[in-house]
Amino acid sequence: MSEMNKNNLVYFENPSMRGLYECMEEWQVVNKRRLLSVSVQQDRDNFCCIALTNPTEVVITSADGHHHAQVSRFGMLAVDAQ
Repeated sequence: MSEMNKNNLVYFENPSMRGLYECMEEWQVVNKRRLLSVSVQQDRDNFCCIALTNPTEVVITSADGHHHAQVSRFGMLAVDAQ
């Protein structure tokens, strides 16, 4: 699994809601990733956000976890026994 997929939590904070939005928007553009879910709360003088990112890689596996499919945007390539 790529290093990018190991963590999917991101934290943002800014004194204004507009600033928080701009930080989050810039993060998405720079990282070329989307935010899947966000929770915004006010903490004293800051607006804070904990966000979950969309995974860039999904592993399809059998129910017992022993067989993994390698999938590309063109379809399934192979099934590996792990």
